[in-house]
Amino acid sequence: MPNPFEAVWNTLKTSIDSIDEEKMPLHVLEVGDCWRYLTALEEFIRYEEIGLHTTSDDEVREALEDVKTLCEAQSKQLGQFMIKEGIPLPDVTPAKPESQSKEVPMGVKLTDDEIINGISLKLVICLQQCALGQANAIRNDIGIMWLKYFSDWVSAGNTLKTLSKKRGWIKVPPYYYTPGSPIKR
Repeated sequence: MPNPFEAVWNTLKTSIDSIDEEKMPLHVLEVGDCWRYLTALEEFIRYEEIGLHTTSDDEVREALEDVKTLCEAQSKQLGQFMIKEGIPLPDVTPAKPESQSKEVPMGVKLTDDEIINGISLKLVICLQQCALGQANAIRNDIGIMWLKYFSDWVSAGNTLKTLSKKRGWIKVPPYYYTPGSPIKR
């Protein structure tokens, strides 16, 4: 079984050993992963803006602001990295205009559980993108960047899960009982 501490040590050792080496250029998968992830982050920010403009719940607003701050920080860092590496930035949707929750008609307005479940789904997509980026990374600096982004999302996901459980918004699939076992309810 792989030892996670050994993996971290090997990554650090490789990073230290390669400090004097000339930094190799990004390969096409690393570039595509960065481009796709930045696009996903920017779309995530637009969804959070919609949620902030439609919710009046303080806890949902706080969760949205926390995740939006995370997305903006990662977007800024990744954007700067891409510019430094010569990668063109993707075209993204502009920011949503300000609106007041009470002004949004009920048929159009997202409910608080729809907002949190939508954020949770987008969070899973970001986690998957980070894992793919990590798997495709050859350069250690890229791999470490994806690992940091992934751990940021794990932390944010725990906060969202706690809120969803507290409010009864979490969607639980049916329980599985093996054939022949006594049914416990």
